[in-house]
Amino acid sequence: MTTKLDIAPANDRELVVARIIDAPRENVYRCWTDAKLLTQWFAPKPWTTPRAEMDVRTGGSSLVVMAGPDGNEFPNSGVFLDVIPGKKIVFTDAYTKAWEPSEKPFMTGVLTFEDEGDGKTRYIARVRHWSVADREQHEAMGFHAGWGQCTDQLEDLARTL
Repeated sequence: MTTKLDIAPANDRELVVARIIDAPRENVYRCWTDAKLLTQWFAPKPWTTPRAEMDVRTGGSSLVVMAGPDGNEFPNSGVFLDVIPGKKIVFTDAYTKAWEPSEKPFMTGVLTFEDEGDGKTRYIARVRHWSVADREQHEAMGFHAGWGQCTDQLEDLARTL
């Protein structure tokens, strides 16, 4: 199980998950950037991720479809704002594809991956919202439990690569 780090949000619109993952940085990064791997860990069980399409590069688009236990699907379109291979991914739902604005921007994610030594990764996910209300909505949706569970699932998969 991942080791939690105590990193405070930068402001009242940010949520943070910070962990030491017991897997090499390259594997953790690969789990975020390989669509076939992402579908295996991205949604908190019993939810699933039946489909992911990702063009992982600055300006590239993504579509990640999550499905609830009842089978209802929830597509999430976005764009990668910044990609530093092996080190950082910044993505947002403010745009869908080719810089087309989305109907309602909700969040921007900033993921960093650092070598922690002994084959471990310092993983920090900062999720920035357009408003305090959006941040509160994300918390009410179960952000901490859900992203925490997904991070454990990410670690489980990354350790097998």
